Amino acid sequence: MSIWAEFGRAACFALMIAPLAAGAQASAVAPGLADRMTGDLSPVHDPAMIKDGDTYYVFSTSQANEPPGLIHVRTSKDMVTWTRAGAVFRAIPDWAKREVPGTKGVWAPDISFSNGQYRLYYSISTFGSNHSAIGLATTPTLDPAKPGFGWTDQGPVIVSSRRNDFNAIDPAAFTDRDGKQWLAFGSFWTGLKLIRLDPATGKRLAGDDTVHPLARRARPGAVEAPSLLEHGGYYYLFAAHDFCCRGAASTYYTVVGRAKAVTGPYVDYDGKPLMDGSGQVLLHAQIDKSGRWKGPGGGSVLRDGARDYFVYHAYDAKNKGVPTLRIAPLGWTADGWPVARQ
Repeated sequence: MSIWAEFGRAACFALMIAPLAAGAQASAVAPGLADRMTGDLSPVHDPAMIKDGDTYYVFSTSQANEPPGLIHVRTSKDMVTWTRAGAVFRAIPDWAKREVPGTKGVWAPDISFSNGQYRLYYSISTFGSNHSAIGLATTPTLDPAKPGFGWTDQGPVIVSSRRNDFNAIDPAAFTDRDGKQWLAFGSFWTGLKLIRLDPATGKRLAGDDTVHPLARRARPGAVEAPSLLEHGGYYYLFAAHDFCCRGAASTYYTVVGRAKAVTGPYVDYDGKPLMDGSGQVLLHAQIDKSGRWKGPGGGSVLRDGARDYFVYHAYDAKNKGVPTLRIAPLGWTADGWPVARQ
């Protein structure tokens, strides 16, 4: 099925989900959350969000020419008003500079909580190369005012080189229904992958070298930014297709597939495999009636109580194409497919 057929189905899903009754998963949040957001919303690329206490935290990609610090943090009490709140790193970790010479930023963070600590996975690479690494930093709290706050870098989790057929960036940690922990990752090359993590450390599980394939596309292989969510007996894999980082000319869009097992196989609404390049469209510039928001993708999911959200960036055509933080509550169709409520 073509992208435009899938887009048509996505538009139909959006119409189906609009009248969700009170009590449905996303109904307590008014439609148009992203358009009500204010404050420090840009530049934000590859956002990841979590809640600690009564505060939401968003972490995003940083380049070395965006002082101060790397992996900038923004906070909000209500997901509407956002304030910049420092950065995780003062500089690129020394191990990362040695492992990937020439790296100039810390990319695509992922944030989760496990074993009494917040775990920030992050990417180190150079543009267009698969000589890359995913690192881990931890802190017992995200609140700088609380005792024990402070990021400790734990070094690399997985490294890829030109000998590998995958690219170790865009991490997304996930705990399955059996309590096993995983890390999804990948960008271009042979697509998205999945490895086991040790719940005690957050590092790769010793003795398990298996790399599970999740999704891929034909050359140039434009698929990246995986994120996982469990709902209604299925695992859902969200991913970005096509090209980011071109401002308002970016062609990024977001797709989703689902599987009964966390390792796949993931399929779209029509049962077509994501390993064959398919994906049910979740977000696309053509769905945005305003025409303002281009290339919606690079996102992650957050479950906040009974509500699910997709947190992503889009390029603002009314502001020089700057990447901007967007949040979409997720609704669910009767047959179990997510729909972004914009």
